[in-house]
Amino acid sequence: MFKFSPLRLKQLSATLLVAGVLSGCSLAPTYERPQAPVESSYPADARGQAALDAATLGWRQFFPDQRLQSLISAALENNRDLRTAALNIEEARAQYNITRADMLPNLNATGSASRSRIPANQSATGAPYVSNAYQVGLSIPAFELDFFGRVRSLKDAALASYLATEEARQSAQISLVSQVAQAYLAERSYAEQLKLAQQTVESRQTNLGLAQKRFDVGASSALDLRLSETLIQSARTSAATLARQRAQAENALTLLVGKKINDLPPAQDLSAENIVTDIPAGLPSDLLTRRPDIRAAEQKLLASNANIGAARAAFFPRISLTGTFGTASSTLSGLFESGSGAWSFGPQLSLPIFDFGRNSANLDLAEVRKNMAIVTYEKTIQTAFREVADALVARGSLDEQIEAQEAFLKAQQERLNLTDLRYKNGISSSLDQLDAQRDLFSAQQALIQARQLRLNNAIDLYRSLGGGLNETTVEPATK
Repeated sequence: MFKFSPLRLKQLSATLLVAGVLSGCSLAPTYERPQAPVESSYPADARGQAALDAATLGWRQFFPDQRLQSLISAALENNRDLRTAALNIEEARAQYNITRADMLPNLNATGSASRSRIPANQSATGAPYVSNAYQVGLSIPAFELDFFGRVRSLKDAALASYLATEEARQSAQISLVSQVAQAYLAERSYAEQLKLAQQTVESRQTNLGLAQKRFDVGASSALDLRLSETLIQSARTSAATLARQRAQAENALTLLVGKKINDLPPAQDLSAENIVTDIPAGLPSDLLTRRPDIRAAEQKLLASNANIGAARAAFFPRISLTGTFGTASSTLSGLFESGSGAWSFGPQLSLPIFDFGRNSANLDLAEVRKNMAIVTYEKTIQTAFREVADALVARGSLDEQIEAQEAFLKAQQERLNLTDLRYKNGISSSLDQLDAQRDLFSAQQALIQARQLRLNNAIDLYRSLGGGLNETTVEPATK
């Protein structure tokens, strides 16, 4: 059987070693992270600093409501957008593996057989001649010696794109967790307001019956009766509107979750929600490591930086090697006999001379795309800074709004009690009583909406600080 001689093996090994060493250089610019275009501190300080970091705080600890936990868990398994993000990762990983494979030579097993007839007028013997040729062995297709780092730069760009896709999936998960939570709060808010409206309809129906009796005996005017009717119809309108809004909120929640979930734990009122809100904001520089969308933007910037190296390398010669090693014989039986070894070695040099500005345009395009990536990276940081700042600004004011709304509701309830008493004693008119009932209903609805806003604000802060990746809290590493 044919064997490669030690000399041939040494020559092949030396060639591949030199190719590997020479492919170590790169013409890509040295990467420097752009300065964050934001202030060193937020315009509003966080109140009630806690010893918890949003990025490490698990969503099960942040959302203690078991019904909401079940919805978030189902969404992470069934949401189609999150599945698409996961498939994008697989696509990027495969593309990276393809590009990485170009850095190493391919080794193929080859075999060929040919038979040809030489006519008599071309044969040295004056008679027709049939020739046979058989060959087997190993071949190395055209392998580029990456002297100027073109292939390496493309590999680095593919790796950065893959990592950016992974960060994008994490960012999609953070958004999904917050969207499910806010959709759940919207459904709960409409449910509470609908319950309130239905109770109001029942209460006003009773009042309408009393007004009808007073009118029948001449104790009140037709105007008082009509006012009672308008009040109950107004409550029925609100109930119908809230029923529609709640159904639509349930549909939106089902879409986010990915399927209809039955046998959920019982729901709680918004006033009973126990959501952690005192999360430390930290410093804006922390967002660079906390937020996956910022890390994804930086990976895209790294990919653009590597593409510049590939565009620069296109100006220089491209050298590729092609070789075969095996046995050859004119007879099939003599294919593996001693002395049948055959090899071929063919380097190829390609040097661009006239390309009518193609390489220059490609380099300009790569540099412009890098500048665009820098702008995108800086804009992502600014957006993250604004989201955190907005949540911090709203947190304190929403606490005050809820406190004021609770006091306002209490005052409206006392006003209604006094108005009812005055009306029964004939001091106040039915119009005063109806106004007090209407204002109380509005105050009750406003308090539910304010509580929803406060909880949404807590979710916004949790999301904007990078929270929602971990299911349970990650304890800080101790030295």
